[in-house]
Amino acid sequence: MHIEKNMFENIFNTVMDVKRKTKDNIKSRLDVALFCNRKNIELVCDRSRVAKPRASFVLEKNAQLLVYKWLKSLRFPDGHASNISRLINTEECRLYGMKSHDFHVFMQTLIPLAFRDLLPKGIWDALTEISHFFRDICSSKLNVDHNERLEKNIVETICKLEMLFSPSFFTQWSIYPYIYRLR
Repeated sequence: MHIEKNMFENIFNTVMDVKRKTKDNIKSRLDVALFCNRKNIELVCDRSRVAKPRASFVLEKNAQLLVYKWLKSLRFPDGHASNISRLINTEECRLYGMKSHDFHVFMQTLIPLAFRDLLPKGIWDALTEISHFFRDICSSKLNVDHNERLEKNIVETICKLEMLFSPSFFTQWSIYPYIYRLR
């Protein structure tokens, strides 16, 4: 659950561009210039200032507000998840006070729904694949064939995420314990 929580926080805070919590900051953009070949998200240096171009995985303010309003309007069956609407502050565009199970529900079911029409298809596909991986690995029944498929697919999914996000995105969590659990 801790890996799932950290993964959700990295995804949500980066896509929603949450100040001081996003993994898309100046240091990560410097890492992109050093380690990656992605000119479209590298820092742009003028004579006296440095500009950070908006990445394709960061939502614009109006899209962020749409996500927060949608989350505020969500209702779940009793016992499925806590009352998510009380955890959302739409005026400040902030999410707070979530429990481990709330992160679990968000990561496995709400990430693909929240960003479906707002992110480019390649980014949404990668986020959906990681969401499905967590859902599958937490299921009560797994068979050997399914485990082998999960193990193969998660490597491809991580590669997709590495091509989209900056290297600092992967600092607080590691999916590799899940991969070794499959064996």
